[in-house]
Parts: sequence; structure tokens; C-alpha cells
Amino acid sequence: MFDVLKELALTDNQVTSQILEDLIGEHAVTKAKTLALYERYKTSRVPVFDRVFDDEGKINRKLNNSFDSEIVDTKVGYFIGRPISYQIDEEQDNSEAFDKVVQNFNLRSDIADLDAETVKVATICGYAGRLLYIDVEGEERAMLLYPWETIAVYDRSIHELQYAMRYYTITVKEGKETKELIRVEWYDRENVTFYIESRDGQGFVLDDTEPVNPKPHLFDEVPVVMFVNNDEQQGDAEKVLELIDAYDRAISDVNSEIEEFRLAYMLFYGYSIDEEIIKQARKTGAFGLDVKTEGVGVEFLTKQLNDQAIENHLDRLEANILRFANNINMTDEQFAGNASGVAIKYKLTPLENKCITLERKMTAALRQQFKILCTAWAKKGINLDYLNVFFSFKRNLPVNISDEADSTGKLKGMVSEKTRLSLLSFVDDVEWEIEEMERDSEGMIVLDNFNFDEEEEPEEEE
Repeated sequence: MFDVLKELALTDNQVTSQILEDLIGEHAVTKAKTLALYERYKTSRVPVFDRVFDDEGKINRKLNNSFDSEIVDTKVGYFIGRPISYQIDEEQDNSEAFDKVVQNFNLRSDIADLDAETVKVATICGYAGRLLYIDVEGEERAMLLYPWETIAVYDRSIHELQYAMRYYTITVKEGKETKELIRVEWYDRENVTFYIESRDGQGFVLDDTEPVNPKPHLFDEVPVVMFVNNDEQQGDAEKVLELIDAYDRAISDVNSEIEEFRLAYMLFYGYSIDEEIIKQARKTGAFGLDVKTEGVGVEFLTKQLNDQAIENHLDRLEANILRFANNINMTDEQFAGNASGVAIKYKLTPLENKCITLERKMTAALRQQFKILCTAWAKKGINLDYLNVFFSFKRNLPVNISDEADSTGKLKGMVSEKTRLSLLSFVDDVEWEIEEMERDSEGMIVLDNFNFDEEEEPEEEE
């Protein structure tokens, strides 16, 4: 990557058209890769769909087996099928008021849906972005940024975000005609500046359709957060795309061969036929041959498929796809019936290992998000320490409530109630659950604390 920070230093941190062009040009490879992965996830563009044969008359079925989509959807459902829980440290002053501020932000931003989409895009493409902004009501909100339109500029020595850039294509009218131009949003620690591609194609200029440009974004940090899937910024299915393509080709070829069987060939021995005989045979379903002539006969020419070898090949490909993508086979009999929790967890180990990595990356990104948000809230007199915001992740799995109840029941008195309740998968908010339990117990007599053996002393007569 060219040293954009050095280029900015030469221009007194003023963004030039050339800097924008260089960034977009260098990002072209990443844009093409991430967009192709996303289109493949949607099955809009899959290699097998473009397959052609030299013989145009040969049947060429193009069957897509969307393992990559399954790999993504399985991880997203397992990792964030149950929304992330956001909590404020109780030791923080005014924790209840701060909790309301955080929850209001989450509600305005539809955070459960935004978190799920962020995880999905990061799992597909390797990373996703999130933009924090102030809406028309003066409230803080967040939105998803796609990787093919987002560029982050870091200080390589400390790996902190210095600038962020979002670019996308818009359609503008020129008389009766329309033209597509690239629009750029450039974010620094104070402002967002809008640029647009000049109509003559000679670089970028300030977008004069914006009444205020540059415009303060009201945060004290660059209001963009990057959510990475892993340090390599690699999608979950990238390592097995060639295996998936091989599976597509194999199963497409088998399907084509089966359909070719319908075009049966007929062999005639010692006999000549013409068009009239073929037409008559189609009507009657029979041929009339002179059986007195030696060597005269007719039979179908068929091909033999080694279906066992084909099945073994497909099974091996499928097993390798799931193995190297660290995914699981949900049709495995281990997930059916009354398999024990330990057995299921053992089968889920590869998927869980991926999710542990993502959970750490998500925690770091969410902490950075609230660090940025707290700078805007501080301007409103809401002095929340972002380090006192915590995030709780729970995997989305079928659970045996009876087993959980038995296990947690045995822990009563051995660990704190907060720890014990946190082990129940159906309890999303432990603090709320404890409060509800206290409300339920108000006015109730605890018989365990009542001494039935103690006799009441009779009242003295006056």
C-alpha cells in the first residue's frame, strides 16, 4: 500500500484528488474479491454457471451446491442467533441511567439486526465496517459499511485508525442523459468531507450539493469501526472454494450423464434402415426384421456408470469441505435424538474455535465503538466510561432445560446466584432475572428459616 499518511503530510493533511484516486485504485483488488465472495454467497455469480463445452450439443447441466452459504449461515446462526447482551458495570456511578443510554442507542440502531448483518458480511468477506453518525433528531446511530466500499487508513506503527473513506457510485442527470459518478465520504477525527467525481472524468472535486462541506461529525474519533473475521481478514469459505467448485462440476457431470441416457442409441446388425422405418417404429414401437437372415439383430447401446466410485468421490469432497472450513454437518446422526451435551459439544469444537476468535474480534471492535460514542455523549453531559460497558455472547443451540435445571440446582449454595443463573442458557439478562426473583419473593415466608420446634410461650393472664 502506498504511504497515504506520508502523502497527506506533504499536503498539510489536505486530501487531494490524486490521493483519492490512488486509494481507490489500490483498493480495486480487495473490492473485486470481497464483492465476488458476496455475490457468490447470494448465488448470483458461481463458477459452474459459466461452464461451457466445446461440443455445444452435449448436455451441460450447471448445478450449484451452496456449501459456502451454508458455512456462513451456520456460523452466523450459532454465534449470534441469540443477540449480544450489553451491560453496564454496576460499580459505575449512575449505572442505571447509563444503561438506559446504551439501550436507547441499541434500539435506535436496531442493534440485534445490525450485529447479525455485521457478523454475516465479515464471515463472507473477511471484514465489515460500521459507521457512527448523528441522525436528524440529534441522536447517535450506527449503520453497516460493506467492505467493497470501505477503506481504512491506519498508522502502521501503532495500528490505530487515522482516516476512513467510503466510496460508492451514484447516478446523476445531465440534461436528458444520466451518468454514473463515484462519490467519496472522507472521515477524519473532526469532520466528514464529501467529494464527487468530476463530470469530465478529471479527478475529484468537493460535492457542492452538500450545504456544509466539510461537515463536523460531532465525535472526537474517526467514527468508523472495523469488524474483522480474523487477523488475515479472510472469509470462512475462502479456503474451500476450489473443493466446492470440484463438487459442483462432479455432480453437474453426473446429472448430465443421467440425462444423456434418455438419448438412447440403437444398434442394427446386418440390416439397413431409412427415415420411413424410423417413423413407423415411433408409431408402433416395433421394428420388423428378416430373422431368417443370419446376423440380423437390433439392441440398445447403453453406458455404465460406476455409481459407487462417484458417491465415494462426492462424499470425500463434502467431508473435506466441512473439515477445512471448520464447519459441521447438521445432518449427522449425532445431532439427532437424545445425544448428550458432551457429544454435541465435541462435534461443535471446530465451529466453536472459529467463534471464539470472532468473539474476541467483536469485543475489541464493540469496545472501540463505545469509546467513540462516549465522546459524543460527553458533550451532552453523559460521562460514561466506555471501559465499563461489557458484552455477553451466548451460542444458539438446542438445549435440554431439564439437564440444565438439574446441574444448576446442584450448584445452589456452592457459587453465587449470579454465576449460577448465568449458566442457564435461557436467561439472557442475569441482573433482570435476579430482580424478578426478588419481586416474586416479596411478602413470602421462607419456611426454611422457620423453627417449628420452638413453642410459643402462653400469654400471661391479667
